[in-house]
Amino acid sequence: MSSLTASAHRRPARRSSAWIAAAAVGATLVLSGLVAAPATAASTAQYTGIVLGVGANESQRIVTWYSTADEEQLVQLAPTASVVNGEFPATAKTFTATGTANITSVGGVNRHTTLTGLEENTAYTYRVGSEGNWSTAYSFSTQSFDGDFDFLFFGDPQIGASGNVANDGAGWADTLDVALGANPTAELLVSGGDQVETANTETQWDAFLASDKLRQYPWVATIGNHDVGGKAYEQHLYTPNTDRSAKYYANGDPASNTSGGDYWFIYKDVLFIDLNSNSYKTTDGTNGDAAHVAYVTDVINQHGAEAKHTVLVYHHAIYSAASHAKDADNKVRRVDFPTVFSNLGVDLVLQGHDHVYTRSYEIKNGEKANPDEQPGQDEIFVGPGGVVYMTANSASGSKYYNITAPDASGTSGAGNGADPLNPSSYWYNSVQSQEKTRSYVQVKVRDDKLIVEDIRSEASGSNQVLSVVDSVTINANHGDGQDIQVDVPESAPGEFGWTIDGTNRLVDLGTAVEKDNTYFTASGEINPITVTDTRKTHSGWSISASVGDFTDGAKVLSGKYLGWTPSVKEEGAGTIAGAPIASGYTSGTGLSESRALAGAWNGHELGASKVGAGLELTFPNTTEKGAYRATLTLTALAG
Repeated sequence: MSSLTASAHRRPARRSSAWIAAAAVGATLVLSGLVAAPATAASTAQYTGIVLGVGANESQRIVTWYSTADEEQLVQLAPTASVVNGEFPATAKTFTATGTANITSVGGVNRHTTLTGLEENTAYTYRVGSEGNWSTAYSFSTQSFDGDFDFLFFGDPQIGASGNVANDGAGWADTLDVALGANPTAELLVSGGDQVETANTETQWDAFLASDKLRQYPWVATIGNHDVGGKAYEQHLYTPNTDRSAKYYANGDPASNTSGGDYWFIYKDVLFIDLNSNSYKTTDGTNGDAAHVAYVTDVINQHGAEAKHTVLVYHHAIYSAASHAKDADNKVRRVDFPTVFSNLGVDLVLQGHDHVYTRSYEIKNGEKANPDEQPGQDEIFVGPGGVVYMTANSASGSKYYNITAPDASGTSGAGNGADPLNPSSYWYNSVQSQEKTRSYVQVKVRDDKLIVEDIRSEASGSNQVLSVVDSVTINANHGDGQDIQVDVPESAPGEFGWTIDGTNRLVDLGTAVEKDNTYFTASGEINPITVTDTRKTHSGWSISASVGDFTDGAKVLSGKYLGWTPSVKEEGAGTIAGAPIASGYTSGTGLSESRALAGAWNGHELGASKVGAGLELTFPNTTEKGAYRATLTLTALAG
């Protein structure tokens, strides 16, 4: 007996508990709002460096800022539609901020708070401060908490690296304007590290944070080697789910004037894990890379099933092509990381540090996974353990590094040797590019693939702004089973689509169609299955299948609602189709129990056939909105 089973893809179970937590906070805030504040003089504090950060999930954002006064401060938040002529309504929510004194030459304090309970598809306006002394108001928008989304990745702004802070800041602001002008619905801005050149130089931080885009779109911070040497990074950029244990600090001392910590969050269907790669030494077996490996393993084991894609972000590019390609510390990471990432099912690794653009081949266990993958190939179908590593070029233009030549150095795989298919490149890189032109990376997250593009934010010769340097579609691996997905809309008429093809891509049902204001329905076909039987015994065989429940986090749609009508598409091997099984919408258990797809009697002729099945999905229109997935498990019996 052989069993063809794909691992179940679960949507975040966190959603229900996160909603309850948000409701509890909201209730507390409403009650506290009933207490009259004592009459005091309005604060004269000044607020700078306001930045919007990512939260633990789509319903949260973090706001961080500097204040000249150590006093109680808030974030006031309201739907933009309710803010009239700059006046916030009485129903506006307030969130109390916390923070500490700054460890920088500018003095003052830093403040941060997490905005919780955000609704999807809503524009919000917020301001920081206290009654009588509010900052300028800024706005951001949430989008649907389910489905596809795009995020943008930026390499090393490193404001001040050129020696001209104003020029670096202007280039950085222009890249943000270009990128978000072209992608106004992008949902996250992800950092490759090195926000500034000198860790605690506030004039550089002021230039980095000058653009209002950083108050309108959530910044996903990453610590670079130029950020790590001071506390300003942590003071300016508070992050969710952050472990600030000593082992995640380069000097092992979180209390010192240095920044550190690893963190994670889930946004829609992506688990993001961000590492402080400045801490890498493994001499004691517990700190540095060993600690990062344990952290990534623990986070994925606990939360990987809540997402469809896993993306790692850290600063030091282990597969790059310029000045840092052969650094001793990167050779250590290149030994410590790749096999673990492959074993854990990581899809994409985003890196900075080398101020050049590179895109790796599919890498498995530290080696090229597919010898047939060609340089610059624009679509790949990764196998189990396949990971793509990308290094982003400078987003500000403050500094670029020249591409270096391959050689025999290195400590894993073929070291830093040349690519046999393109000897001027390193063996691990499908694409290497250094135009000394500002660029950014756009990542389009789709149900079963990631589309990654490096895009120019300034012209380069005949290449115009927004022209594409490199583009690749990374198709996810779905194992030996067939994953089936259906998007359930709000209860209203809509369209439904279901497509499956021979590459076993994710079956996307699109948007369901409501019937008679009572139920939803869908139809389609499984991937055809080819059966070959050349045994001289002419023994019978059968293929059966069952489906688990469709799930979206804590939301469940019973697998009994799926039925099918098997068929023989290409005759041979004495194949007979199984009996039709109706959806269990009105009665019965549908495909939630094992059902025959096809089979043949003892003594059948030898040969091959192709079998398939039309699928019927009928379920109540009371089903909650969401993107649901289930796995069809196929079992072959021969004897």
